[in-house]
Parts: sequence; structure tokens; C-alpha cells
Amino acid sequence: MLYPLKFKPRLKERIWGGNALETEMGKQLPAGRKIGESWEISGVQKDISVVVNGDLAGNDLQELIEVYMGDLVGDHVYNKYGVEFPLLIKLIDARDVLSIQVHPDDELARERHNSYGKTEMWYVLAADPGASLYVGFNRTVTRDEYLDAVSNGTLPSLLREEKVRPGDSFFIPAGTIHAIGKGLLIAEIQQTSDVTYRVDDWGRVDDNGNPRELHTELAVDAIDFRPPHDLKTHAVAVPNESVPVEECRYFTTNLLQVSDSVERDYSALDSFVIYICIDGELNVCYSGGSETLSKGETMLIPAQEDSIELDGEGTVLEVYVD
Repeated sequence: MLYPLKFKPRLKERIWGGNALETEMGKQLPAGRKIGESWEISGVQKDISVVVNGDLAGNDLQELIEVYMGDLVGDHVYNKYGVEFPLLIKLIDARDVLSIQVHPDDELARERHNSYGKTEMWYVLAADPGASLYVGFNRTVTRDEYLDAVSNGTLPSLLREEKVRPGDSFFIPAGTIHAIGKGLLIAEIQQTSDVTYRVDDWGRVDDNGNPRELHTELAVDAIDFRPPHDLKTHAVAVPNESVPVEECRYFTTNLLQVSDSVERDYSALDSFVIYICIDGELNVCYSGGSETLSKGETMLIPAQEDSIELDGEGTVLEVYVD
């Protein structure tokens, strides 16, 4: 029998990481390691999430989709994606600035990597004073201007810098050049893809004094050189109501603040639902019982559940595929 599923986080050490996933989000991190990412739910090969709660503990996500198909992910999701889970959910701790990078769209990623492209969104959970990130160019840039800036180290001057505060969200379509700034804790919702083209790393080197690999030539064909439309939003929570944050062809994300109790009707939704708990603690009540969900945890609600009752005091990002 299916039920709301929790998974073992897959922790990723990064040169720019820290320990905020432990201090702010309750993760147990290995001592002395710079952990930059917690992959909360993943269908990426070699990093497929494994269940940690209930009778299905020890099974990985792909195995469960093979058995339960549309009951788990929704019939239309299964028909489109098969056993590959379509979304990758991450928590990101940027103690230092991330590289400037871009992701290919579906067509280019399929041609080069036999992969989906990577459209994503960021939701800012915490931000140091003055923290910022970079999204797109600040004006229309030619291919030659871009390549000149990469070669002479002036690429950051072409990027649009955005000051941020908790609750801000950013939509990053494939092809948008971007970088997460230092001092940020972010929830990331993205297509299932691990294809990244790094084009500038701020002159950084690793512990052995070596720079990280750049993908300048690969990136050129992936980049949209036009300045993006305003991709920043700030959803204001309304107690016990689902407030839209972002909607695109790959995912829908809402902000849901629970005060005491709220029932969510998913009977018309042919998709799984993901809850990313960003504050508080909730009881997630379903047809067969209940599961607890605390700040820093992520839960997958099977598509077969027509309704869910959330009890307690807490806030979640509610994610599904339309």
C-alpha cells in the first residue's frame, strides 16, 4: 500500500558549501565537510532516492514507479516520463558564490547527453544582509561580446544582479545564465537533469590549487543572450490557503502556510504532490493514517491520494506536475 513517502537525503560536498543545512534545516551533516546540496527527491541515475519511512523503506524511487506506476506519480506523468521521476528537489547552502553557469534546453540536452534539459526555480529560505544572485544578462549581448568577456574575466559585469530577501523566488528557464550568491539558503525545484555548463568560477581554485573545469564552448549554443523578463516574485503567505509561486510546463509550486488545520483536495490532479517543509511541523493525514513532516524535510504524496489534511503550525512549498 502506498502512503506519504520520505527519502534519505543525498548530501553533496561542494567547494562553496557550509553547514547551514544542519543549523537551519535540521540535517545531520558529516563533521568538517562543506555540504552545499541536499538532494531531497531525485530520479537522477546513480543518485536515485531511497525511502526511509514505513513498509517501503529501502526501496528506491524508480523501483516504486515500476511497481505502482500512475498510482504513485499520476497516469499522465507516467505516460510521459515512464519510470523516470520528472523533478529533482534540492536544498542549497551557498556559503560562497556558485559558479556562473547555464543549462541546456530539452532539445540540446537530448542531442548531446540523452537527458532532459534543466529549467528550474529558486525559493529563498534565508539570506545574509546584502546577499544577491545573478539571473540573466543586464542587456542584450552578442555572442562575440560574451566570449570576449569570458576570456578577459569581465563576464560578471554583463549579468543582472538581484538583491534578495527570504521569500523571494526566481524562475530560471533553460538557457538563462545565472549564479547563486554567497550567504543564501535556497530550495530548488528543477527538471530531472544534472547537466550544467560552467562558464566562470570567479578565479577560484580547489584545495590542490586547481581551477574547476569550464565548459565555454558547450555553453555558447545553450545561452539565451537576451535579457530576461522579470523572473523574480515574492509570494505572501495567507493562512490555510495555497498561494501561487511559480507555474511552468514542468512544475507548479505554491506556498502553503498551515495554521491549525487545512484540507487539500487533489481529486482533480493527475500528479504526485511534493511537500517541502520550510518552517514548523505538521501531521500529514491521508486515507491510511498520518506521517509527521518537520522543517527541512520533504515528502512525496502519491497521486492516488485524493485529499490530504495538514494539521499543526507550519509552512510548505507544494509542488506538482500539471
